[in-house]
Amino acid sequence: MTIIKTKSKNLKELVKIANQAIKKGKIIILPTDTVYGLICDTTNRTAIERLFKIKKRKSSKAIPIFIKNIKTAKDLAWVDKKQEGFLKKVWPGKVTAVLKAKNKKRFPKGIISKDEKIGLRISNYKFLNQILTKANLPLTATSANISGKPASTKIKDVISQFENQKFKPDLIFNGGDLKKSKPSKVIDLTGEKLKILRNG
Repeated sequence: MTIIKTKSKNLKELVKIANQAIKKGKIIILPTDTVYGLICDTTNRTAIERLFKIKKRKSSKAIPIFIKNIKTAKDLAWVDKKQEGFLKKVWPGKVTAVLKAKNKKRFPKGIISKDEKIGLRISNYKFLNQILTKANLPLTATSANISGKPASTKIKDVISQFENQKFKPDLIFNGGDLKKSKPSKVIDLTGEKLKILRNG
């Protein structure tokens, strides 16, 4: 694992490095507006398969994705006016919205659930959003932890979970300890009423 410290002074260069890694199918760890996240290109089958191995997570448990704007959300999922109104209130922010996916075959296994739903989020974190814009790809939005272990805002805890594992991330952007936070709240918008799947 390569570890790079993030600083606001060299943000442009770091975005370039992250983008190059993503385009090569690498798995990276980034700070976000909640906890540290495991990020990769959601359209790259090999990268997604590696990510599940790194997390020790079953591919039957779908992973949500980061997107850059609501326009992208409407491209990937069915969004009616009521849902769009809700999304405009909570995005960018700490809410993952579960919606009906438009094309089940668009992504590798592990992104769209068996019931053809997809989890989407627009983060409120400058570094991540610049990477999303540069890569022009939806990126995985899963916490940087091994399944069953806690997600963390502390960089030492994140690194220690993966450093002795067989499967590891390729690159870690060390943004220091983040503000205390939980993973995003997950809300299913596909029913008549909003359904909270996970409290943030």
